Amino acid sequence: MTPHAVTIAGRAVGLEHPPFVIAEVSGNHGGDLERALAIIDAAASAGADAVKFQTYTADTITIEADSPEFRVSDEHGLWGGRTLYDLYTEAHTPWQWHEAMFLRARDRGLIPFSSPFDSTAVELLASLDAPVYKIASLEIGDTALLREVAATGKPVILSNGAATLLEAIQAVQTLREAGTSEIVLLSCVSSYPADPREANVRSIPTLRAALDIEVGFSDHTPGVGAALAAVAHGATVIEKHLTLSRADGGVDAAFSLEPDEFAVLTLEARRTWEALGDATPRLTTGEAESRRLRRSLWVVADVSAGDVVSTENVRSIRPAGGLPPGDWDAVVGRTFRQDVRRGTPLAWQLI
Repeated sequence: MTPHAVTIAGRAVGLEHPPFVIAEVSGNHGGDLERALAIIDAAASAGADAVKFQTYTADTITIEADSPEFRVSDEHGLWGGRTLYDLYTEAHTPWQWHEAMFLRARDRGLIPFSSPFDSTAVELLASLDAPVYKIASLEIGDTALLREVAATGKPVILSNGAATLLEAIQAVQTLREAGTSEIVLLSCVSSYPADPREANVRSIPTLRAALDIEVGFSDHTPGVGAALAAVAHGATVIEKHLTLSRADGGVDAAFSLEPDEFAVLTLEARRTWEALGDATPRLTTGEAESRRLRRSLWVVADVSAGDVVSTENVRSIRPAGGLPPGDWDAVVGRTFRQDVRRGTPLAWQLI
């Protein structure tokens, strides 16, 4: 089954195309617009295809409350004990920055888009002509938001972190029923940072077959290994957080790549895709010279007519040109029909 075709701002997404690489800015801007713009520049220089933001305020994503339900678990490695309101106040991207960020991204050849978290965010992104929308993992069950995003008529990227397969199927069905056929599901582990042993990238072909859509990978693991493994298993989109320097800190810095690392990701993701080829074993055009240099049987000493073929005068050596080494048992002990000089490829007419 071939998934429905997806095109994002003119860029085709699918197994026949290089992976679509997204740099996630998230809260790594640290509340500084100039830093946000610098991250966009770094994404472009590193070879990303797109740059993604998050469009919410603390008041549109939660409420200010101090009860345990509104706090991150104390066991959380990065945000333990913080209230949701406090965390999202620090991490949010001010709405008045969006126009400048979209403009900078487009000036640098990137595709800008964002994750909206309520209807007012969808309206803002629509006013900026966002070419695609992202549904964050924890919003996968927000049917009203899914329908509103689908109503834009733009492609939708959907993360499945902390969601069951049934919940992902239901979300995709909701988007389709609301008018969206161009959907990409990102396999995602919604933990920060994520353990590579939980990445489970072997599920990517399963998700593609079960949902009949393109499947990518939203990566919160350290390094680039999990993302490259995802490409090898058919991920057509890779999303990864980008920061200028992890040492600068920030809510998402610990599981983000720095610019030079992100450049490695984009390069190696495309090399991984190029290396996939297809399932048919065959010789390649690049192997022509190697095949010419393969071993074959050569006369390695001057011989006279009547001399017997032996290991003293015929050997299996590089290059090709003579009889295959596998013919040795059939030629040893035969006699030469004529004088033959050293450095002559052995042929049947000589013996």
